[in-house]
Parts: sequence; structure tokens; C-alpha cells
Amino acid sequence: MNRDVLHGDVAVIGGGPAGALAALLFARQGRHVLLFEARAEGEVIRDARALALSAESQRHLAEAGGWPAGLPATAIDTVHVSQQGCWGRTLIRAADVGLPHLGQVVDYAALTAALDAELAAAGVDVLWGCRAEALDTLAGFARVRYHGAQGAGAATARLAVLAEGGALIDTLAGIHRDEHDYHQTALLAQVRFDAPHRGVAYERFSQDGPLALLPYGDGCMLVWTRSPADAEALRDGPPEVLAAALQKAFGERLGAVRSVERPATFPLRLRRASRVTGRRVALIGNAAQTVHPVAAQGLNLGIRDAVTLARLTAGAADPGEPALLARYAAARKPDTRAVIGFTHGLMRVFESRDPLVGVARAVGMNLLDALPPLRRRFAGHLVFGLGGDV
Repeated sequence: MNRDVLHGDVAVIGGGPAGALAALLFARQGRHVLLFEARAEGEVIRDARALALSAESQRHLAEAGGWPAGLPATAIDTVHVSQQGCWGRTLIRAADVGLPHLGQVVDYAALTAALDAELAAAGVDVLWGCRAEALDTLAGFARVRYHGAQGAGAATARLAVLAEGGALIDTLAGIHRDEHDYHQTALLAQVRFDAPHRGVAYERFSQDGPLALLPYGDGCMLVWTRSPADAEALRDGPPEVLAAALQKAFGERLGAVRSVERPATFPLRLRRASRVTGRRVALIGNAAQTVHPVAAQGLNLGIRDAVTLARLTAGAADPGEPALLARYAAARKPDTRAVIGFTHGLMRVFESRDPLVGVARAVGMNLLDALPPLRRRFAGHLVFGLGGDV
């Protein structure tokens, strides 16, 4: 059935962490926010990902009410970077940026549930089980046409914020997406070792692809970049085969691998929108860009998108005013460009099997470790953004 047209100040499409944060920030400004989320209300989230959030991202979420006390998370105090088969390593510590922790690791499902609860408490008008099917942007407002369990409907708002990376982006005038397929797959698994992690996150550039071991409860969350065939074989094969491969790539820093559980995979692609604004529309999070998970910068980048957009439109009678959206696009450009260049370049540098390149990588890591000002600057970029304004 058709519903009456809904009206709001801001319409947010996509209720993941970046979209939910944007909705909360706009609601805190006293704006009427409509949030379109394809999930049904209370739907159990089946997502194997653990999110590595910087201390700055955690602060933004907490200030918006999306990181309640008691949210189960594991602190990252140190990042240990090394490469297999060559000397050289870097240690980045929380003390380098004057913070108690560099960041936190939290379940995607746990963070999403906390944000859902805060959306209800903040009075955000969430349209659960509604999928946005079209977005028309006119001179004075944007119109969202959607379909849900109760039929089709439409909504208008002064600003539409697109926070999901679906096909809706491709329908926006003047905006297209560039894509690079890494022909790689991320393999995720929960891992336990003989020794405790002690708050250390490991970034290890192994001969079979970069891997991260994030502190996760009393174990670690593995994120290993492999070829699609290797990732699927390790996912579907006996756990002891994956355990042996990980032990060989990672070494004995945490002792023996005791168990590997719940392996899952997802393909890796770089996507970037040619523009992050259009008439009456702004792109944030996965709508604006998806990046390689190396260095765990993707969601942190999306959170900075949401915070910047809300800050630059605060107090404006019309949050979709072209001049404000132009300021948002200009403000986010340095950070986005730097993060994409950093993660993409890191993959290219560490893909090389040239021994001389390996030596150069080792020298670079040792220099970073030996020069405190350089290390502090690098750590600050990881926590607060690269070239960003937030």
C-alpha cells in the first residue's frame, strides 16, 4: 500500500555505524531525522567482523551516545608491525599520542546494537525494514522512494545522507564510482594462542599476504589477505591446516596456536565515489569509499565523514545548502585521499617479492621505530586521520 509522504530535515540512508552516527549527530542538533534501514527492527545481526576503532572514533561514538559504558570491547595499547623473512619492525604505543589506548576492538553486532538503542532513545525516526529504491534531488529538497513490509512510500528532506555502498549511488547525477579489484579475499577467524595478547595488535606482512591479529577478548581476531582460492580452501578445510599456516606466517610471538574458530571470507575491492556531494545529497562511509582493511582505516574514515558533515552543517537553517556541501567535500578531500593513497600504496609495496624492496621495507620500519618524532606523527595519523580536519 502507499503511505503518505514523510517529511524530515535530514534523511539518512543506511543504518550501519557511520549512518547511525550521522543520524544521532543531526538529531542532537534538534533536527528531525529519518533513517532508512533495510534490517528489520531487532533482527539478529550475523556478521563475523570485529571492528578496530581508533581512540578518536571511540570518542566520537561515545559523545553521541553510541558507545555506552559496559560495551564489550578490547583495548589496543600497542601496534607491532613486522614482515616475514626479513629483519625490521616498528612498535607504535599509546604513549606516542598521549592516550590511554590507541583504540578498541568491538564486534560489529555489539556496536550496531548499541547504536540502535541510542537511536531509539534520541527519538530518531527509524524506518526499519525499508529499502531505499530511488533518490531524486531537486533544488529545494531530496525525495527518497522506498519499499518496506507495508508497501511503497516516499519521503522528502532538505538533505539526504547516503551511508551505504549499494546501487543507489550509481543513479545520482554527476557521480560515478571508480573500482579497483585487488583479486584478494580477507579471511577472518577467531584465534587463541598459548600466550595472552596483552593489548598488542599485530600487523604482519607475510609471504602469503598481510595479516592482522587484533586483540579480541582473551584471544585474537585474524584478518588475513589471501588469494580467493587460498582463502576459501583455508576457510573450508580442517582448522588445523589454517592453524599451521598461521603459525608459519606469524611465528612464535604468542606461542603455539591453540584453536581457530568461525572462519569467514569476503572479497576485497577499492571503491571511491568521484564526488561526495551532489544536489541535496552527501555521501559518507561506504557510499563515499571502501578501502583495503590493511591498517584498519575504513570505518574510522567513515566516522570522520559523519562528524565533519554534522559539524559543518550545525546551526544552518538549510543543511542541504550547496555552499555547506561544498565545504564538506573540500574538508574531507585531504583525509580521504591520504588514507586511500596510504592503504593502496602499502599493499603495492608489500606485494613485491624483490629482495631489495624487502630490505628497503625493513629499513623504513626500523627508521620509524628509531625516530620518536616521526613515529609520534605516524601514530597521530592512524588515530586522528591522515591530512584530516577532525
